[in-house]
Amino acid sequence: MRIAVDALGGDNAPEEVVSGVLRAARRLASGTIVLVGPPERLEPYLGGDDRPPNLDLVASGGVISMSEEPAAALRANPEASVAVAATLVRRGEADALFSAGSTGATVAAALLGIGRLKGCRRPAIATVLPFPRPVLLLDAGATIVCRPQDLLNFAILGSVFAKRYFGLEGEARVGLINVGEEPGKGSDLARESHGLLSSSPAVNFVGNVEGRDIGSGTADVLVTDGFTGNVVLKTAEGTAREILSMVRSAVTEGGPQHKLAGAVLRPRLVAVRDQVDPENYGGSFLLGVRGSVVIGHGNSRARGVENALAGISGAGAGLTGELQDALLAGNAS
Repeated sequence: MRIAVDALGGDNAPEEVVSGVLRAARRLASGTIVLVGPPERLEPYLGGDDRPPNLDLVASGGVISMSEEPAAALRANPEASVAVAATLVRRGEADALFSAGSTGATVAAALLGIGRLKGCRRPAIATVLPFPRPVLLLDAGATIVCRPQDLLNFAILGSVFAKRYFGLEGEARVGLINVGEEPGKGSDLARESHGLLSSSPAVNFVGNVEGRDIGSGTADVLVTDGFTGNVVLKTAEGTAREILSMVRSAVTEGGPQHKLAGAVLRPRLVAVRDQVDPENYGGSFLLGVRGSVVIGHGNSRARGVENALAGISGAGAGLTGELQDALLAGNAS
């Protein structure tokens, strides 16, 4: 597998991105990483003669900033690093794309430069929520305004990906995020999507899932529109961070007994912190396009980039063809 990496994407690019790429290239047993960016900006971080043999460099222009309108910026700057990386995938010169830059720019580059799978009107960002039993959430922000058919497609895509990513033996259980468990609850989109999901033989639909039950293990895949999904994701990340901060304060800001308790709990607390750390997952797959596309966290550092590339080389191999077959079969049923 050849993975094209947008070297300029992210708050800590290019230094941390290049560092993560070097670590991933040395770790990969097979495959090649193609680093895309201006050579003069990347060379200082590439390690000279110590560069891994499975690392290639493709020149590009600058970066699409967070403040720019994605589609317009890409049309005005077709040599931007994320655009060039997407072009490599379209031409078959790379199998996958990774960027920790603007989410909107990465989604737009994938749509304009790579294209959608047949039967998929809009793609979805699939994010793993790291509960004790992890759950796949989509859409986490690619498609803000959705139709019921979009949510059915998200369910089909998510089912295939979750079974592969989580190593499920049976079919993935799909839930619809809603304000109540009853089929008649929620917005027009939620009610119509419930009916469509319930009648589709392409997904193992388990019904509505309320916000309080997202981490309960009721479903392996949760589908919703991109607006709701992004709010759920950011709320979960923020809540986890604040709770860990509260626990840390409780065991460190007190007398000797508190510090003793903190010393006893520290290994377990560190394990919990690592479990919810986004750097361990590295990024989110954009499902519904003709190639594996992973969007990293904007503040990704080397470890996050390395883990994202490892995830692509594992879960991404052969994924596009499997997703396309599932979409065609599911939409025809």
